Amino acid sequence: MKIGLFIPCYIDQLYPEVGLATVKILKRFGINFEYPIEQTCCGQPAFNTGYWKEAKILAEKFIQIFSNFDYIVSPSGSCVSMIKIFYPKIILTEDLQDISKKSLELTEFLVKVMNIDSTGAEFDHTVTYHDSCHALRELGIKTEPRILLRNVKKLKLIEMENPEDCCGFGGTFSVKFPEISSDMAKYKVNYILNSGAEFVTSTDQSCLMQIDSYARKNNLNIKTIHIAQILSNF
Repeated sequence: MKIGLFIPCYIDQLYPEVGLATVKILKRFGINFEYPIEQTCCGQPAFNTGYWKEAKILAEKFIQIFSNFDYIVSPSGSCVSMIKIFYPKIILTEDLQDISKKSLELTEFLVKVMNIDSTGAEFDHTVTYHDSCHALRELGIKTEPRILLRNVKKLKLIEMENPEDCCGFGGTFSVKFPEISSDMAKYKVNYILNSGAEFVTSTDQSCLMQIDSYARKNNLNIKTIHIAQILSNF
């Protein structure tokens, strides 16, 4: 089985520890993978701001780079959603359907493809899980992260109220509508605080960035951590 590892540009540039955690998990289970050094952005920012011509160039490059892999794994439901759901809107190619099927978010790959329900990690903290919009609504990912979290040693998973509510980030949405975005973040942060959990985690670092930003700005005691970092804590 030939695995291609896709690390989103914002993780590469701002949160490299998430990429390293993903690598650590794959290595633990002896999963052979390649990280194509020529990979770049999936094109989502350009697509969301209406620059479909530019997004198409990035999509074509992505397909060219990753078309020979059996699976493409990424620690981002958002970017995987771009590949699976939105590439067909801007590009027509024989490889597109194959790329769509092969592209999987990390927890989905571990649970559904590798039949892994525990990474052997240990995390002695209370944790609540945020369902990111892309992972949940577009990819249908809900049970996979929770299965893995519940099997982390010493971790206590606490469900917050309305875990499926949007955090308000939405990429360029938070730039175009900052007041609405901030208000949505306020509700999400209150749900997290009311849960009593020490940490909030998710499959999407972009959501965690939004939550962390609001919490820091308002001096709230909320700790964010990507799910890959928890699952690699062994």
